[in-house]
Amino acid sequence: MLDFAQFGWLSFDCYGTLIDWEAGILGYLQPLLERKGRFASDAEVLNLYSELEPRAQSGVYRSYREVLAAVVRDFGREFRFPVTPADAGGLADSIRDWQPFADTVPALHRLKSRYKLAILSNIDDDLFAGSAGKLEVHFDCVLTAQKLRSYKPSPENFRALLRRLAVPSNQLLHVAESLFHDVAPARHLSIATVWVNRRQDKTAAASRLATVQPDLEVSNLTAMADLAGL
Repeated sequence: MLDFAQFGWLSFDCYGTLIDWEAGILGYLQPLLERKGRFASDAEVLNLYSELEPRAQSGVYRSYREVLAAVVRDFGREFRFPVTPADAGGLADSIRDWQPFADTVPALHRLKSRYKLAILSNIDDDLFAGSAGKLEVHFDCVLTAQKLRSYKPSPENFRALLRRLAVPSNQLLHVAESLFHDVAPARHLSIATVWVNRRQDKTAAASRLATVQPDLEVSNLTAMADLAGL
């Protein structure tokens, strides 16, 4: 069991952990496929997305808006439909409408009463700004892929976070849904982790690419706040 008293900082992945990433992805891609006369199950869309996004993030850094446009174009190639500039840009634009999970905001308020909070997210600054207000708490540090010009699972993102917070790794607890993007690289640097397993009743998608043991597994942030005694 984690000793929550040892931590001064909690860092969070945002999309998939705090904000309902899957609903956002499906809410854009499924109507797009239907408009193009193509049909796929939600699981098929999410599994394909989980393959295409890391591919688009590899190599020379490009903005997350550009990454998402590339993913949409790749969907077009996979399903054989033409992708207009508006189609390609629409996925990033849709992020402003993505909503937090029901447990996110109440749990963040509880956790904020004891800890400093940070965001470490594979996102652009302006895209996160559109989500920040929905989270309803002040984050003491926000590090985006755009600031770092690097995407998780690179351990450099976590090293940069530790430098920014000016704390040793044993005083930071990282909270995330993705084993691949977050838990594995954090554990590599001896940062304690909480895996928010929001896919307990679903087929694995983004987390399927990594096998790693988190320090704690919870189904939602309410459970984590309860365990922290808040």
